[in-house]
Amino acid sequence: AFFANKVEHESRHCNGKVLHRQGSSSFDRVYTANQNCGHAYPTFLAVLWCAGLLCSQAPAAFAGLMYLFVRQKYFVGYLGERTQSTPGYLFGKRIILFLFLMSVAGILNYYLIFFFGSDFEIHIKTITSAISPLLLIP
Repeated sequence: AFFANKVEHESRHCNGKVLHRQGSSSFDRVYTANQNCGHAYPTFLAVLWCAGLLCSQAPAAFAGLMYLFVRQKYFVGYLGERTQSTPGYLFGKRIILFLFLMSVAGILNYYLIFFFGSDFEIHIKTITSAISPLLLIP
């Protein structure tokens, strides 16, 4: 909602019309940042749900909140110079990778239980809970 509101505000500010695509470079930056964020959310939601369901809910929820914060920083950075958005983009990629690895660990644990009867769920939860605060390091 914040991103869409910024696009609408910038559109009205630049052209006086509602959602007119041709505009100033500031409108183009806002519109592009909004599109980039919108295209990244389906991937984020998929790995967030998989990590939460298959591995551990608390680290997945923490990583999800961090990702939302990082996307906000990416959007605001994109409004300035495009190079200001790079740290938010790279940080977001790291969080997506963490969630993906959590999902893979949960799937591997399921198959270890199924084929060998070994359950490593406690170990996986301990490791992901220990690693999730490391996501705060830039």
